Amino acid sequence: TVDLGMFYYLFVFVMIVGTSNAVNLTDGLDGLAAGSCAITSVAYVVIAVALGYTHFAIFGTALTGACLGFLFYNQHPAKMFMGDTGSLALGGALAAMAILTKTELLLILAGGLYVIEALSVIIQVVSFKTRGVRVFKMSPIHHHFELSGWSEVKVVTVFWSFSALMAILAIIVVLACK
Repeated sequence: TVDLGMFYYLFVFVMIVGTSNAVNLTDGLDGLAAGSCAITSVAYVVIAVALGYTHFAIFGTALTGACLGFLFYNQHPAKMFMGDTGSLALGGALAAMAILTKTELLLILAGGLYVIEALSVIIQVVSFKTRGVRVFKMSPIHHHFELSGWSEVKVVTVFWSFSALMAILAIIVVLACK
């Protein structure tokens, strides 16, 4: 652990805002944000139990259930949309789980999909503003793959698989360091 003193509050603020916005950027295809959030929250349920925070595991289980319930009605083609209210709340919930389980930096790994989605937007904007060149066909990166010929279902499936891989790696890191 590192004692950040008063800077911890700034770190937590940036973490909550960053995670909320990254999940919001991920919400662009049918079920992408909800499915990846369900996967990440399952990882945090396992992490919370492994670290002895069973009361936070209950919250993570409820979050997972809410995401799966939403997915039940949001199969491709979507019948309802999450929007900013839902995706920002999911990001905030994931950040809260990381903060409460004292695994803030592990969220970078467990939520690796969100990091990549946010970085793709940052890279695209900086590149276009400074050099006038687009790195991706469109950002966030899930739209780049769509414009490259991947079906929406394929993009979501591949991104969920990547999210699951990152979640498993995060669990392995916690169990190895325990």
